[in-house]
Amino acid sequence: MQNEDPKKNEYRPGGGEGGFNWKGLILLSVAMGLFGLAIWSKSFSDSSKKLNYSEFKELVVGGRIHVDAAAQPPKLLRLVQHDGSSKQYVTGWYEVEKPEENAGSKYREFSVPVILEYVGEDLKATLASKNLEISDLPTDSDGLGMMMVSFYLPVFFLLILLYFLFRHQIKAAGKGAMGFGKSKAKLMTMDKGKVTFKDVAGVEEAKEEVWEIVEYLRDPKKFQRLGGRIPKGVLMVGSPGTGKTLLARAIAGEADVPFFSISGSDFVEMFVGVGASRVRDMFEQGKKNAPCLIFIDEIDAVGRHRGHGLGGGHDEREQTLNALLVEMDGFDTQEGVIIIAATNRPDVLDPALLRPGRFDREITVSLPDVNGREEILKVHSKKVKLAEGVDLGVIARGTPGYSGAELANVINEAALLAARKGLKAITLAELEEARDKVRWGKERRSLAISEKEKENTAFHEAGHAILLCLLEHTEPLHKVTIIPRGPSLGSTMWLPEEDKYTNRKNELLDQIVVIMGGRVAEEVVFGDVTNGASGDIKQATAIARKMVCEWGMSDDLGMIEYGEHQEHVFLGRGMGSPRNYSEATAQRIDAEVKRLIDNAYAKATELILSHRANLDSIAKALLVYETLDAKHIHEIMEFGDIQNPPSKPTPPELPTEAEPKKRPVEKEKESEGDFPGELAPA
Repeated sequence: MQNEDPKKNEYRPGGGEGGFNWKGLILLSVAMGLFGLAIWSKSFSDSSKKLNYSEFKELVVGGRIHVDAAAQPPKLLRLVQHDGSSKQYVTGWYEVEKPEENAGSKYREFSVPVILEYVGEDLKATLASKNLEISDLPTDSDGLGMMMVSFYLPVFFLLILLYFLFRHQIKAAGKGAMGFGKSKAKLMTMDKGKVTFKDVAGVEEAKEEVWEIVEYLRDPKKFQRLGGRIPKGVLMVGSPGTGKTLLARAIAGEADVPFFSISGSDFVEMFVGVGASRVRDMFEQGKKNAPCLIFIDEIDAVGRHRGHGLGGGHDEREQTLNALLVEMDGFDTQEGVIIIAATNRPDVLDPALLRPGRFDREITVSLPDVNGREEILKVHSKKVKLAEGVDLGVIARGTPGYSGAELANVINEAALLAARKGLKAITLAELEEARDKVRWGKERRSLAISEKEKENTAFHEAGHAILLCLLEHTEPLHKVTIIPRGPSLGSTMWLPEEDKYTNRKNELLDQIVVIMGGRVAEEVVFGDVTNGASGDIKQATAIARKMVCEWGMSDDLGMIEYGEHQEHVFLGRGMGSPRNYSEATAQRIDAEVKRLIDNAYAKATELILSHRANLDSIAKALLVYETLDAKHIHEIMEFGDIQNPPSKPTPPELPTEAEPKKRPVEKEKESEGDFPGELAPA
């Protein structure tokens, strides 16, 4: 969608202008200036000295009254009528004794209150003794008019400006307060950073389904001829990083209709009823721009199952959900507003939200397969410079289970690594290192490890590696390393030859045997064990328990599901729910899990004891070379030693200004905790 002015079409909550309130600041400045002017004029008008009648007579008798008819304004004695009273004021100028106390001026203005009914005759006689008289130049109304001009007029303007100032501020405050109920949906403009379906790869089926919506918006008659109607809502479900939001941005880039974007958390506020009000306002904006698309990201923030959790029927989230249900398919529903929502927690959504008529279509955006991963890598590699001959298919085959976001991170990390090395293009070596870094963490070659721990780690990883070569139903070995990476001191990595969606029972049993290999090797070689296998124990126990309780792979307990297994616990529904089997069955489950683990441990012990020489050779090679590929391990298993040895490791290069710091061994051990000494595959 193209717009000439993005800011013009952007919908702002509450219709406010946004930014700093310059208008209010200017009005306030002018008002304060007029207020100061009024105060100054009042103080200026009241600058005359007030005298009593006796003091005035002393000045007249002393000849200190100054009369100057030629001055502008004339310095004469004046009689000013006081409004609403019989009291008048005689004003004029008198000569001061000390001019320095009067800012250097020789004369000072005075005013004397008089009541002519009582002192009129005496006033005339006193003035006549000095040939003085009261001038009739100014009248009473003139004095009142001057006072109005000097004081009340600035105050009048001040009040007018304050009225406009407060009117503007109250209006803005009203928009802010009532703006809590306004939708925060933003009208997307595609002038910059436009995303189209060419930028989305690895989710072809999802692209086909949402493309129908784009076609319908472009040519509705094509579908209406056969009586079809446009879906009211599309729910995109998938793991984090699979491209749900990117797909929505592609829809916005392809569809020539208004596209509003909002997050589920934007509906929830600290005030009750705000969420429901924002839902209604969002649909009002949509109806004004119909046909249009509204994208709600992370809809599980407001669409959670009602009746579970805290707050009861008056929970703010439930009121927001009720408003959303009514607006999507209620009594007064209008066509033309299509909702596209995304979530990675479909299990917690309310069933009323998922029914046809509201979300007519549920699109699963799954993890990409090997072909999809290659396409995603090609899309992201367009922004970087690859060396000639780099086969992205190799990286795609070596990244099973990676999401689109992880693959984008692989390309970015490879570019950063090549830049640090000073290369002109990204090679396959940087891509493979970036792949391992994204999934398993960065190598920590500078970690200070004692020779004893290094030897223990070498035999631990050799135990895993040798079983991967000996067992039939395992994935191919990728490489073995005793270089600390991420939280582990060493890693044995294996990668499947193809994407797998199911696992056979024999494969799972052999996988448990491989997991037990590290602990068995430690016990066989050193006669003792370490806590480095805690992660192995946890992983093996989880597989065995799922085999018994979920997958029906136990001959003793049969094909029965024990317990309601959910990927995530949902507050109010998953916590505290009673188990659906007896205590006796629980004991049988524990016994069966233990039997599977013990059998795997016994099998691993038997295989390692029968190939002890190969175990020692692999461990010694790891101590020398630190990292061995699968071909090196197979050479040892076949010939007893490595036929084509790899290059010896080089110490990490540090910047010239940085001094290498040797970290204490004991402190590093504490930071490891119970992390495994072997990293599981994807």
